[in-house]
Amino acid sequence: MPMQPVHTEPPAATLLYAPVPAVKGRGTVWALEHRFTRDARQSFDDGWGTLARAAAEESPSVGTEVRPETVRSILSGNDSPDIGFDLSINPYRGCEHGCIYCYARPTHSYLNLSPGIDFETRIVAKVNAAEILRQALSARGYTPGLLNIGSVTDAYQPAERRLRVTRSVIEVLAEARHAFSIITKSSLVERDLDLIAPLAAQRLAAVYVSITTLDPELARKLEPRACSPQRRLRTIEALARAGVPVGVSVSPVIPFLNEPELERILTMARDAGAGSAFSIVLRLPWEVNPLFQQWLQQHVPEKAERIMARVREMRGGKDNDSRFGTRMTGQGVWARLLRQRFEKACERLGLNREKAVLDLSQFRPPPQQAGQGQLF
Repeated sequence: MPMQPVHTEPPAATLLYAPVPAVKGRGTVWALEHRFTRDARQSFDDGWGTLARAAAEESPSVGTEVRPETVRSILSGNDSPDIGFDLSINPYRGCEHGCIYCYARPTHSYLNLSPGIDFETRIVAKVNAAEILRQALSARGYTPGLLNIGSVTDAYQPAERRLRVTRSVIEVLAEARHAFSIITKSSLVERDLDLIAPLAAQRLAAVYVSITTLDPELARKLEPRACSPQRRLRTIEALARAGVPVGVSVSPVIPFLNEPELERILTMARDAGAGSAFSIVLRLPWEVNPLFQQWLQQHVPEKAERIMARVREMRGGKDNDSRFGTRMTGQGVWARLLRQRFEKACERLGLNREKAVLDLSQFRPPPQQAGQGQLF
């Protein structure tokens, strides 16, 4: 039956999980309706095993579609005090890595697509990103700020191997001598070391590699199309050998799932060449909440209740707390203990240094492309 439009995050007690099976290589195949959908529909079991049969018979299409898009802007500003950069560039919308916990999944709602399966199978490539970036950096009055590539998508996801949108963006930044950082789970960043390493030597580039777990089996379920944890450690080694300041992000920390690995991840990353580290506790904004809770029931049902109880303990009794100042770290006793563990491990390992300090003073507006007339 039609229901009222959903505009708020549902309380935990009312979350409903679609009867969809786990599929190898996908974080989810649930075509979860997004929060702007006017009508919501709910399946129910008629007592004859209807839902179980439907789930068993369902063969969802899980192929990836990459759609080119020409955009009018590419720089996004940041007003959150929790985030250490001023501007971001996201060459893609959606991410084929399929990380079930990804806080960016709800952004697909703005495209009228599902934050579930669509987020990881219907990818938008901003094919004119470099051209639009050049225009933005050339604009009179542009002031450089701390810029991050890949804050709500992985700029080195599989589509980048063929489309090279991220590389074209870095080429423009290099020409303008505009400092930037990258965060990624992909070894593909090594392809662009010919650009990144010389910039890093001039304090114009840094890279952060995200390692959530060292357990390959857990990684395949949490982050099904990202490269393996061991491959990411080798990427840290390659970046460090090339002289690139490299840090590790142990994020998100999920209680009782990857949280016991915290110190070991930091140790392995340090041994590989990481010079700094940061960590964010699990966030469950909007549609990520039901998606993640369904994932728990599919993959670790024996831990699901315990994990969510601890998450709520860190979020003031709620599944999620989006307030500035607490959304990245959580609150309460357990959150403080987790932060102390992280800080003590970083101090012991020498990872408690500040992130690489990039030099914004070298920026020079890039020349406009041939054929573009000066308006003023």
